[in-house]
Amino acid sequence: MFLKSIFLQNFRNYSKSEFNFSKATTLIVGPNTSGKTNLIEAIFFLSTGKSFKGGDQDVISFDYDIARIRGNSLEIVFAWKEERFIKRYLVNGVAKQRVNFVGHLPAVLFAPSDLELVTASPGIRRNYLDFVLEQVDSVYRRSLLSYEKAIRARNRLLENAKKTGKRNEEVFEYWDNVLIDNGNIVTKTRGKYLEYINNSIKNVFDLKVTYDKSIISNDRLLQYKDQELAAGATLVGPHRDDFSILMHPNINTANKSELNESELKDIKFFGSRGEQRLAVLQLKIIELSFLKENLEEVPLLLLDDIFSELDSEHIELVLKMTKGQQTIITTTHKEFMHHNMLDNVQIISLSQ
Repeated sequence: MFLKSIFLQNFRNYSKSEFNFSKATTLIVGPNTSGKTNLIEAIFFLSTGKSFKGGDQDVISFDYDIARIRGNSLEIVFAWKEERFIKRYLVNGVAKQRVNFVGHLPAVLFAPSDLELVTASPGIRRNYLDFVLEQVDSVYRRSLLSYEKAIRARNRLLENAKKTGKRNEEVFEYWDNVLIDNGNIVTKTRGKYLEYINNSIKNVFDLKVTYDKSIISNDRLLQYKDQELAAGATLVGPHRDDFSILMHPNINTANKSELNESELKDIKFFGSRGEQRLAVLQLKIIELSFLKENLEEVPLLLLDDIFSELDSEHIELVLKMTKGQQTIITTTHKEFMHHNMLDNVQIISLSQ
């Protein structure tokens, strides 16, 4: 889907603003704190129904109770009502659940914060998998939603059992079955995507991912029964998944195929900051190909302040990705773009 325009009301630093985009490349230029990343965040909301920054409750401008994002046929309304934060999703003016909202505007985001894929906690990497897979797989979306609801219900049961010392096995059996059925779908789908990454051509950085999956089954739940009761929380399942990004000890090694897997190193601990950036760039290139193949359409490409993160050689490589698809790029100075590329670029200028 081509994003024609976006309207923002009381969203972050925008009181009421509308922006139109080119079918090819749009360059958003402005100083720091001018709202470039906020605009990218708003577009990402239309794609995934979530913020890549984390919590959503602070998106409403100060002194207001309601904010909205509208683009094409999609709209999200944020509101405080009786001290309760509410998000409403609409498609063509009709209210939808997020599970039915996601997928209308597929997008790939590459931003400086993506370095956290390497450096931060497992939750960041699980969120990454969800952002990618929810856009292409409605079964995954529904299974993940059911799994998350079941985890919350089961954790409440565990908390209550911890306090009272009593455990209703019939109720636990029901929620255990919901967790196992949906959790196995989540695990299988994540595994296939990580396998896709490993089987893809690496033209930027040679990496391998390993899936540290937390299998959920009746045997595993029984194994951790006492520990879960003591913790008051479910200790196994895909909500505890992680994956590692591995690199060769020397990326210039001539015969990499001769290296044993045991010789690979976790880039989180052994990679330089430059190598970590390139690994994330490689993941994003593979993600773009994955969405193209599975959706049979070209997703929107969002490049937020990449010029501050990459050297000129790799910036050129990223900009080659923009050919033949809609791309929205933010930067502090348009001079970072090669002058030949500015000829066919629409420019939006933001002030402080």
